[in-house]
Amino acid sequence: MSLEVRDLTVDIDGRRIVDGVSFDVPDGARVGLIGESGSGKSLTALAILGLLPDGAEAGGSVRWNDRELIGMPDRELATLRGDEIGIVFQEPRTALNPIRTIGRQIAESVRIHEGLSRSEARARAVAEASRVALPDPERIVARYPHQLSGGQRQRAAIAMALACRPRLLIADEPTTALDVTIQSEILELMLSLVEDDGMSLVFITHDLAVLSQIATHGVVLDEGRVIESAPVSTLLTAPGSVVAQGLLRDATATLWRAPASSWPGPEPRRERPVSGEGGRHD
Repeated sequence: MSLEVRDLTVDIDGRRIVDGVSFDVPDGARVGLIGESGSGKSLTALAILGLLPDGAEAGGSVRWNDRELIGMPDRELATLRGDEIGIVFQEPRTALNPIRTIGRQIAESVRIHEGLSRSEARARAVAEASRVALPDPERIVARYPHQLSGGQRQRAAIAMALACRPRLLIADEPTTALDVTIQSEILELMLSLVEDDGMSLVFITHDLAVLSQIATHGVVLDEGRVIESAPVSTLLTAPGSVVAQGLLRDATATLWRAPASSWPGPEPRRERPVSGEGGRHD
């Protein structure tokens, strides 16, 4: 299954916010949408999912498994979400109901999409909680969202998104609200789950350092348009656009501030910059 986005537009109150965005996500690929705040990356994801806010209108074409999603009836889109396409948002409170237990919320999607009994669904919820490395899953499924830490809530949201084994995961800034150590753990978890299940991934972020840990290809957006599309390795070494160059500078600054254990790939050596090249001299 593959995702094909062609000339996607999003208009809000007569103003074009997303303007002709096109990209592909082949089966099993990990693609990042990256840009500064207001670049249109999150609205692009919401348009794909059919979750645009009131007053927003999508145009162009979004094809998933040879089916057109733009204009698809809400009921059909709702069936796709959770079954074939999973969603993880920046703030897990967006996905988690504060008055329902974690286990009930994980179990709800599998009961709806797979027709499991209540007892089967509860056992599945425990298994899914264990899969995302939630501690003491038998007990944690009986807790409410406010009783979990931020990292645990995001793990629960990931468990909900992946419980039905979707073929595509769309993750919108899922680690932005977390501290750098928990952020690294969540990225490692997501990458492991995506690779184990052979899922495709659309990962949305403003941080190239984060993107480098989970995606292989990056689509750079600015003011609602795609301005660069390249392997992440190229964005890290030879970005072609001014915006991508700025993202690389920000990523480099992030890596220097972060603990070495959270850096992507093998632990880099902290070398002093050569005199005249700028940077700090510690």
